[in-house]
Amino acid sequence: MKTNSLLKGLLGAAFLLGATLSAQAADTLAAVKAAGTMKVGTETAFAPFDFIDAGEHVGLNVDLFAEIGKELGVKIEWVTLPWDGVFPALEAGKFDVVAGPATITKKRLEHYRFTPPIAEASIAILKKAGDKKILKPEDIAGTKIGVGKATSQLDQLKEYSATLPKPVEVREYVSFNDAYADLAAGRIEGVANSLPNIAFVAKQREGVFEVVTPTFGKKSYFGFIGLKDADHAPLMDAIDAALLKIKADGRMATLQKKWFGASFDTPDAVKDPAF
Repeated sequence: MKTNSLLKGLLGAAFLLGATLSAQAADTLAAVKAAGTMKVGTETAFAPFDFIDAGEHVGLNVDLFAEIGKELGVKIEWVTLPWDGVFPALEAGKFDVVAGPATITKKRLEHYRFTPPIAEASIAILKKAGDKKILKPEDIAGTKIGVGKATSQLDQLKEYSATLPKPVEVREYVSFNDAYADLAAGRIEGVANSLPNIAFVAKQREGVFEVVTPTFGKKSYFGFIGLKDADHAPLMDAIDAALLKIKADGRMATLQKKWFGASFDTPDAVKDPAF
């Protein structure tokens, strides 16, 4: 009888311990708050979202996560790495969420959870200033166009290229900064990236680059990325709520104007992306 009682007691203790550990593992938000720090992964070659200026990490993402940190009551710890390593590192638990941002697509929504959009992501072409050969998007037919490796911009460029009379010669780059350097040097004839990004680059290097309008492909939006599982749901719920509050009280528009020169009319959520 005593043996049965002891066995029951041990099993009960094991069950309670397992339940406690499971709850701790599931409550990522509580873990972040207990640590007082949220780790955010990103690359720093995607101006004006994330980039290095005079040795300092700056951009819309830095300002937005500072506001999110205030709402959650935690500090932000940045973890930087090349873009093609961001998603594997997120899945490996190297950080809690990805700033990026990333274009919200059907394929990505199958595997990841996105926050409310923080900006428009529709794609356009950056060209050298004074280039008369590329005056509209379809003029890139048969030209060498740079684009970021492992990006939705790459997918969109390839899709658009297939509609042209002559396919684009796509050049993939680990960093968009390298693509911009090759464009300035004349090694490629354009760079395909989101309109907010290239508008910022053209503004910063007036007389060197120009934006080709209008955008091409389907209208899309940028969002921050987290893991799509129950463990991370409380944290992502809190980030979503913080962003919607930041949007509602005007802080989002103020930061967009600071970094893009204009604000964007974005939906509160994208559940059915155009591509």
